[in-house]
Amino acid sequence: MSALRFTVDHEWLRLESDGLITVGITAYAQAALGDVVFVQVPELRSYRAGDEAAVLESVKAASNIGMPLDGEVVDVNATLQDSPEQVNEDPLGQGWFFRLRPSDASAMDHLLDQAAYDRLIQDQADA
Repeated sequence: MSALRFTVDHEWLRLESDGLITVGITAYAQAALGDVVFVQVPELRSYRAGDEAAVLESVKAASNIGMPLDGEVVDVNATLQDSPEQVNEDPLGQGWFFRLRPSDASAMDHLLDQAAYDRLIQDQADA
């Protein structure tokens, strides 16, 4: 497994050994949202970066999860539909949302690394 990459919208991405990318929301996003009570995972199809991919509802708000990269969603975490609390309990593990086959895996290189993401969180906390 490779290191995580992050979006400015607080999604994490992990390149898996099979070339697929697993996507979820960060612990920071989960904490900001509060308890997640509903997750609608994306359809298995191709998306463009920025397309709405998934929807989650928490006790505080409803949020759209945008597609971080161009690619095809090939797997979803169907257990989230019956157990959305997995996002609360393990957002970087069992709370993943979907896996995609990227159109261009090198696009991940343009996302934030851990240090840059930590700076983003700090900057948002200071704002």
